Order: sequence, then structure tokens, then C-alpha cells
Amino acid sequence: MTAADPPPSRYDGRMPYRQCGKSGVKLPQLSLGCWHNFGGDKPSPEQTDMIRTSFDGGITHFDLANNYGPPYGSAECNVGKILKDLPRDELLISSKAGYDMWHGPYGQGGSRKHLLASLDQSLKRTNLEYFDIFYSHCFDPNVPLEETLTALDTAVKQGKALYVGISSYSTKQTHEAVETCKNLNLVVPIIHQPNYSMLNRWVEQDLLDLCGDQGLGVIAFCPLFQGLLSDKYLDGIPPNCRFSLPLSPLRKNEVNEQNLRVIRELNNLANAREQTLAQMSLSWVLRHKGVSSALMGASSVEQIRENLQAVKNLEFSKEEETQIDRIVAKINLPKSLWAGD
Repeated sequence: MTAADPPPSRYDGRMPYRQCGKSGVKLPQLSLGCWHNFGGDKPSPEQTDMIRTSFDGGITHFDLANNYGPPYGSAECNVGKILKDLPRDELLISSKAGYDMWHGPYGQGGSRKHLLASLDQSLKRTNLEYFDIFYSHCFDPNVPLEETLTALDTAVKQGKALYVGISSYSTKQTHEAVETCKNLNLVVPIIHQPNYSMLNRWVEQDLLDLCGDQGLGVIAFCPLFQGLLSDKYLDGIPPNCRFSLPLSPLRKNEVNEQNLRVIRELNNLANAREQTLAQMSLSWVLRHKGVSSALMGASSVEQIRENLQAVKNLEFSKEEETQIDRIVAKINLPKSLWAGD
């Protein structure tokens, strides 16, 4: 596949693009997150098919982090090998650093030492010359914020990243980050990547407004709440699902009978909209014009093809929004989710 010979349907309008804040970057309304299902010792045929299907459907943005896998680093290796056969200048590839990656005092955090060493490692694993976006994956209270932001600035000045972003920063931390960059004449982040879904709406309190005012785009991760907002759990917890894995990101207190009843109610509403629950959940996140893109995960080509249809219906009536608010109010989740912790 070459840039001179793209599939004729790739940019036929089925996948709309949105401006990423005040930057010149346009993001597909749906992006592919490679947190899960892209690990292993080598790329699998299914992984290759998922990325190619995404790209052929107009998804040009692929999101990674240094510790995606398992094992850590393997997602970058595998996705890098798959993407090398796609036209680089049509792609937006991002990675992040901040969470635990290697042993010892420098293997995690927001220090200049960790961020720049991790950036070099990630570029080597993906066999890329640069990332389009490089993120501070999480706020580090033990490192001066200016040190973290200066490291991101260095990444751009070294030509190893075109843009920088922040992920999982609170509203206050986001405001401080932007002001620090402006005061120190550093490269300002163009994007924030928060956890945002029907079941985790903390960003609606004031983060979305702040990002809009400051010119940052927003890309929502976990819009399907690790698969809970899909048809996977409608009949209970299936065997061999993500929840049954030892390192499942879904906690046992999040998959309970009360929450499953909520999911079934939401599914009924989705069906009334002629959508699957996953499609409605993606549409719901994207209904807010301040959200540039929603990061969807996937474990199969079929899931990607289904979820690509979400962009066809982003409109919610007042009655539907009221119904969703009423249903979601019955969810039983840790309060910290709603505080942006």
C-alpha cells in the first residue's frame, strides 16, 4: 500500500475529522487505541487486520504508550511493524510515558530523565523517526511541573515529536500546565487525553470548558468503560473475557448485578436509536463538540467495523439525554471516578 494508491473509499466522508483545539491537526472522530490486544512477541494476523481495517475506514490516528502490551513495550513493537507498510504522512501516531515501565528509580514518573529516555526507547521499538504526539501520561506530584513540561518541549525541539499532550491531568493541573508553558515560553500541549464515558463524566464539571478556552483538543479514552458499555456483559460475565484476566482493568466492584441492570437499560435505549450499546456510547462521547476524538479499543475486525458506524448518528434528543442521566444515576462505581482522581 502506498500513498500514491490509496483505497478510493478511505477519505470518502464516512469518517469525519475534527480540529484538535486551536492546532492545525485534524483527528478522526474515532481513533484506535492500542492499550490492549496488541501485545505479544510478534504481530498477529488479527492485529494486522484490525489496523488495516481501521485505516481503510478513515481512522488515521493510532495511540500507543511505552507500557502497552503485555508485556510492556510489545504493543509499540507490533504496531510499529504493521504501520511501516502504511503511508507515514497519512498517519498520526502517538505515544506516552509516565507510568511504570522499567525497574529502578528512573523507570516511571514525570522527570526529564524518564520522559526523554522513554521517548528514545519508544521510537526505537516503533522504528519511527518521530511521534506526531508525545504525551506526559500522568501528572507526577513528586516532580516540578516545569521539569516535565520542559522535557516535552525538548522532545519537539529535538525533532522527536511534532506536538505534545497531557493525559489524566486534573482541571487544576491542566490549567497550571498551560500557564507554565506560556510563562516559560515552552511548547504548549495541543491535546488532553482524559478518561471519559457515560459512566465516568468528571470532565464535564469544568475540564472540557477549560480545554476549550485554552485551545486544547480532547481525546477521550475508555469511552466504552473497558467494554462494560457494550453487549459483552448483557447476559452476565462471559468466560474468557477481559474481566476474567488477572490484570483486568475492570475491578470486581464495577461488574456487579446492579451495574449490569444499568447496562441492560442503556442497551434498550441504544436499540431504540437503532444503534448497538457500543455505538451509542461512542456517539454520546462525541456529541460534545469539544471532544476531538474518541479512542476505541478493539479485539476483532468485526468490532471495528461495527464501531465505525457510530459516527453516523451523534445527535441526542433532550429526552434521550434525560433518559441516559436517569439510568446512569443508578450506577454503582467508586466516587473517585467522578472527581477526576
